Amino acid sequence: MRHQYQCAVRWSDMDVFGHVNNVVFLRYLEEARIDLLFRLARQEYPGSFAGGSVVARHEIDYLKPLVHGHRPVTVETWVTKIRFASAILAYEVKDERLTYVRASTVIVPYDLDRSQPRRLTQEETSFLERYLDDRSEGTLTP
Repeated sequence: MRHQYQCAVRWSDMDVFGHVNNVVFLRYLEEARIDLLFRLARQEYPGSFAGGSVVARHEIDYLKPLVHGHRPVTVETWVTKIRFASAILAYEVKDERLTYVRASTVIVPYDLDRSQPRRLTQEETSFLERYLDDRSEGTLTP
């Protein structure tokens, strides 16, 4: 199963070359990730990801330039790997015709009180497993 997030392409996302700036794609990925981990996961398991999570690594392949339009793009998110203290999320940013970006993010659950990484809880792992598709590795190399 893949999480589908509809993300508006804002006029301010454009750069002087007339397409969405490469850095803005990180914001699109962040919006989709927050919707998945902090809205959906907490609806099912209210305490999940309560301490937050940090990004340990991003990898992005820019495939096509994206220009402003009046329709949102879809950010599909799924999980390619779950470890004891991290997970790898993969993404595609696309519309009905084209895929603009493929990306991966290593996330690490975090304990805010101790200011350190922590292990995934059983509830968090169970939630992430619903989105697991290890046949589609994204862009990160193991």
